[in-house]
Amino acid sequence: MADEQAGGGEVAQRVFDALEALKSIEDEALRAREISTFLRAYGPKIKELSDLRRDFVLGQRAQEVSVRKIATQIGVSPSTVQDIERGYSGSGKTRPRKEKDGDGGGGTD
Repeated sequence: MADEQAGGGEVAQRVFDALEALKSIEDEALRAREISTFLRAYGPKIKELSDLRRDFVLGQRAQEVSVRKIATQIGVSPSTVQDIERGYSGSGKTRPRKEKDGDGGGGTD
């Protein structure tokens, strides 16, 4: 895991362990109910965590810390730091497309 390589990761590992515990509940109805409870709370918590990470990145960039140094500090790639800084999250499908220069681009009419 990248977090372990960069140092730390103990708290994240506890979360992963809890998710595994959900999956290991033998009673299928109870497991489904517990998973439903988790999923209801999951979305807003992920947003909060993403916002905290973005606040850190923006604070570091305001202090003119390099993208590469931030990437090393938080255990992600430099391009991920740039995405965080720009406010992107999720897959590339959610990012705004680059504008084409309208010159026709070699297509036929």
